[in-house]
Amino acid sequence: MDLREYLRVLRRQWVLVLVGLLLGTCVGIFLVLRATPLYSSTVRLFVSTPGSDTANAQMYQGGLFSQQRVASYADLIKGSTVAEKVLARIGSDEVPAALVNQISATADPNSVILQVAVTDPSPARAQLLAQTTAQVFTEYVGELESSEDPARSPIRAAIVDDANLPTSPVYPRPLITIGLGAIIGLLVGLAAAWLRETLDTSLKTIDDVQKVTGASMLGSVFFDPGAVKKPLISGLSPHAPRVESFRVLRTNLQFLDVDGESKTYAITSPLPGDGKSTTSINIAIALAEGGRRTLLVEGDLRRPKFGEYLDLEGEVGLTTVLIGEATLADAIQPWGRSGLDVITSGTLPPNPAELLQSKAMAAVMAELRQRYDVVIVDAPPILPVTDAALIAAQTSGAILVVRHGRTTRDQAAQARQRLDSVGAQVLGTVFNFVPQRAISSYGYGYGYGYAPTTPVQAEPDHQAHPEGAPDLVDEAELPGPTAEPLVEPLQAHRNGDASGALHRASS
Repeated sequence: MDLREYLRVLRRQWVLVLVGLLLGTCVGIFLVLRATPLYSSTVRLFVSTPGSDTANAQMYQGGLFSQQRVASYADLIKGSTVAEKVLARIGSDEVPAALVNQISATADPNSVILQVAVTDPSPARAQLLAQTTAQVFTEYVGELESSEDPARSPIRAAIVDDANLPTSPVYPRPLITIGLGAIIGLLVGLAAAWLRETLDTSLKTIDDVQKVTGASMLGSVFFDPGAVKKPLISGLSPHAPRVESFRVLRTNLQFLDVDGESKTYAITSPLPGDGKSTTSINIAIALAEGGRRTLLVEGDLRRPKFGEYLDLEGEVGLTTVLIGEATLADAIQPWGRSGLDVITSGTLPPNPAELLQSKAMAAVMAELRQRYDVVIVDAPPILPVTDAALIAAQTSGAILVVRHGRTTRDQAAQARQRLDSVGAQVLGTVFNFVPQRAISSYGYGYGYGYAPTTPVQAEPDHQAHPEGAPDLVDEAELPGPTAEPLVEPLQAHRNGDASGALHRASS
């Protein structure tokens, strides 16, 4: 992985990294606040070999002998024997093992100086213990080196620097402790972010979608928090990013199957909840507003949604036409002011798969191709049931809707395999619920003036109008920047004849 990939991971998982950093810092602060301050008092000893012979050779040998002894004394001074003598001298009933843990000694291998430090919560007691330890050890050295007469010992240890009275604690060190906690927390956060990114197989980039599905990207749909209440683009401002994303989809769809006189698309997704129904409806609305004769068919005969979204009659629909209880003319319902026609699912059947692969379904699709420029079929999710594959096989091809951060690589790959198994052509993919930060800011508002950063609510949606959706002008289809040619299309659009007016304007 290159540096840019690491930066992308950091950008996607920055919250986890920040949480790790904050937790590490909080742990450091907690340790500083809860820790008992410790003071350290230091005393220095000089180890020598006394004697009257001052010859150079004797002095050199004595120096080497003292250096060798100093290394041993550094371990010896931390023994329990010295601790017992120190506690006995100061009259303390403390356990010697506790004092042993408070004593530390360091020796420079190239000198005869032994430095002894004693830590204690009390500065005065730390000084007392350090000084007493030095005094006891100087006597103890004589006893060790000459068991008969300590005064004649070949090694002598003398105090050269008395124990100091510490004024500031050596533990805790707030800056070091908090800084170390922050660094450890940051490293843990980075590790957790990398682990999460590695284990997370959901699709987050256009390159991932194209690589897994092997199909071109038709467009990305901007994630709008207000889509729950207003799922249709007919209720949004013409400048809203989500509206513009469906205009891009409409444009890209025109390049699919260029030679075909009539185009039929099955729109599906790997699993429920990926937004394929709202995507189907909004694509159909965008196509109808662009002047194309468009029909929207609800092919999901298991969990239909058009009645909820479009407020249409659901009893007469596709299933009633397939079983011969109604004609296409009876089932087709106009919606909105854009000229969009809709066929709902109808009564839910017990055998959806059998109906969708019947000869009646093939005949219905053949007739719809002759009547309309574009037919959009909202198919069920392809992984749970086979309905979507059966529908896709009877259309010009399938459009696969994948959800950002939810659809996994395996799910997208399996969806593609299901479509390939029935010989259905995968025309492209739609990346749904893409966060705003993942979409380039270039383009929204280009040629449309200033584009708001958040979706702006237009006039009330179709539920407030008997005819359907509100009157919206698709500025992408309007000619030129001059004002005069727009008068006729706009006036005609207000009169409900947008498609004809746009055709006259373009001609």
